[in-house]
Amino acid sequence: MKQHFSMFAAYNAWANRLVYEAAAKLEPDALWIDLGLAFTSLGGTLNHVLVADRIWMKRFTGQGAAAKQLDTILFREIGPLWDAREAEDERILRYVADLSEDDLGGRFSYTTATDMRTISQRLAPALAHFFNHQTHHRGQAHAALTRLSGEAPALDLAYFQRSEGGRIFA
Repeated sequence: MKQHFSMFAAYNAWANRLVYEAAAKLEPDALWIDLGLAFTSLGGTLNHVLVADRIWMKRFTGQGAAAKQLDTILFREIGPLWDAREAEDERILRYVADLSEDDLGGRFSYTTATDMRTISQRLAPALAHFFNHQTHHRGQAHAALTRLSGEAPALDLAYFQRSEGGRIFA
């Protein structure tokens, strides 16, 4: 199970890099065009994924800053947003690398931000949700990039496995 989550942490960083490389080529105002996405725009979506990752990482580790609102705009410019994304991806990679199989089979508890309930759940399914959430919103970012620029990078897990991932997870 550890190798599975290590692969998803590496895939996450790889896919985010491709999305941000494509987003950085857009005119700055294009990030904020209302495209009818769940978080309105490409910029809103990229901020949301970072916000959600920070919330989950605080839940997993007990450390780090976490916004209270899922639609918080942390950065309006792609440069600082990308820097923060890369730092969070490194944090995720380190966190997963430090997990043991016992950790993955265990439970963790956290307090929800919205209604202050204490939740206790198994770690492995929570990590599966964590990575699935990122993939879901990267799909929205991919659609936004296609609409805004006419093209978007191929983000399929198979492409990662055939390139960078193949050297590590073959």
